[in-house]
Amino acid sequence: MEMLFLLIAVIIGLAGGYVLNTYISRKKGRDAEEISRRMTEESRKEASNIIADAQIEAKEIIFTAKSQSDQEAKERLKEVSAIEKRIHQREELIDSKLTTLDKREQELKKNEQSLVDRQRHVENVRAEAEDLRKQQIAKLEEISGMDSKQAKKELMQSLESEARHEAAKLLKQISDEAEAEADRKAKGILATAIQRYSADVVSSRTVSVVNLPSEEMKGRIIGREGRNIRAIESVTGVDLIIDDTPDAVIISSFDPIKREVARLSLETLVIDGRIHPSRIEEVVEKVTKELNDGIWEAGQQATFDVGVHGISPELIKLVGKLKYRTSFSQNVYQHSLEVAHLCGIIAAELGVNQKIAKRIGLLHDIGKAMDHEVEGSHAVIGAEIAKRHGESPKVVDAIASHHNEAPVNSVYGFLVQAADSLSAARPGARREMLENYVKRLADLEAIACSLDGVAKAFAVQAGREVRVMVDVDRINDEEADLLAKQLTKDIEEKMTYPGQIRVVVIRETRAVRYAK
Repeated sequence: MEMLFLLIAVIIGLAGGYVLNTYISRKKGRDAEEISRRMTEESRKEASNIIADAQIEAKEIIFTAKSQSDQEAKERLKEVSAIEKRIHQREELIDSKLTTLDKREQELKKNEQSLVDRQRHVENVRAEAEDLRKQQIAKLEEISGMDSKQAKKELMQSLESEARHEAAKLLKQISDEAEAEADRKAKGILATAIQRYSADVVSSRTVSVVNLPSEEMKGRIIGREGRNIRAIESVTGVDLIIDDTPDAVIISSFDPIKREVARLSLETLVIDGRIHPSRIEEVVEKVTKELNDGIWEAGQQATFDVGVHGISPELIKLVGKLKYRTSFSQNVYQHSLEVAHLCGIIAAELGVNQKIAKRIGLLHDIGKAMDHEVEGSHAVIGAEIAKRHGESPKVVDAIASHHNEAPVNSVYGFLVQAADSLSAARPGARREMLENYVKRLADLEAIACSLDGVAKAFAVQAGREVRVMVDVDRINDEEADLLAKQLTKDIEEKMTYPGQIRVVVIRETRAVRYAK
């Protein structure tokens, strides 16, 4: 740095001298030489000052750099000291752990030696116990007069009898708990299904009645020599009953569709007033077309309400026909919708496919739309129709088995049975003749009284429950449970009934005394 400033000063001095000499040479005077000398001295002084300032600045820079270097050295020294301290602490910790491990190793060796000693002691005690056992067995054989095999056999027989008794008690307890839990869950599911669904019940009769404005209309319906009534019966396929019932004509037919066509046609003819064979044929043809359209719309509406899609048009038409079909005075169309909704609700509770369950519920009685045309039960007919129109095996099997006429192959079979029973057995769903009702109660009591040990039997709650009083001297508590199971089995085999029948066996002991 000093040399640089010195070089600069020399260059400046030379430059000044050169300028001065040039000036002197031009002027060629003594004053010029003096001036040149003075300028040279001033230049030298200025160069000396610049060099001094440069030296001072360089010393300051060197001092600052040395101070920073010393500070960094101190910081690094501190870091090295901290690292050395941590290493020392870790070494002390490792030494401490090694000492602890040495102590544990010594303890483990002592414990191992102690276990070996104890094992030897146990083996000695076991050998002594075996000797004592043999001595005791020999003494027991000498006292009892039996060898060990005979004694073991008698002991096993005693233990087996006791175990059987305990097992029977445990089995009854487990069975009772399982039945109670299953009954509770089943009631919960069915109650949920009933609460979430309700439907109006529309009852249809096997005959239809057409009201007339006057008695004169009966003659017009009969026509000259009975030609009008014959035309109506031949075109519609029904029987018209014109009796003493005032202002009314009764239409009778086994086919509900034909009966409905005849009823609507006759009402139209009565309102129109023109009753003759050609007009009758025209009206019947028009009403038949309108009714078929209504059947198709009813089938489509049912699939829409239930949320079932992809059903063949022929099945949709058969579903619509169920609107004019009744079973035990219950409308089959409404019954099918109700069973479909109940199947969906129960399927949701059980965690199975709701769409398949609803589809089965809607189609389970599809055979009733054709059972008057084809021989066989409606379940078998319905299964064949569903199979023919491309329904899945699960749907076909459930339809075929919903009255136990075919084996149940899936959970959907039991599910549709439960929903069908709920819809059919609920109060108000179906009507039955008084004679059948009374006979069913009498049969229920007769089956109960036929069992050995039964003193009395009473059918209560409209045949939904049978209460059996047993002879306490002949039937104990365990036998009462067996009797209830036997009676349940006999009722299931010998009777046909909707829903379920509760069997209650009562065993009562009374102590009677008289104070005198």
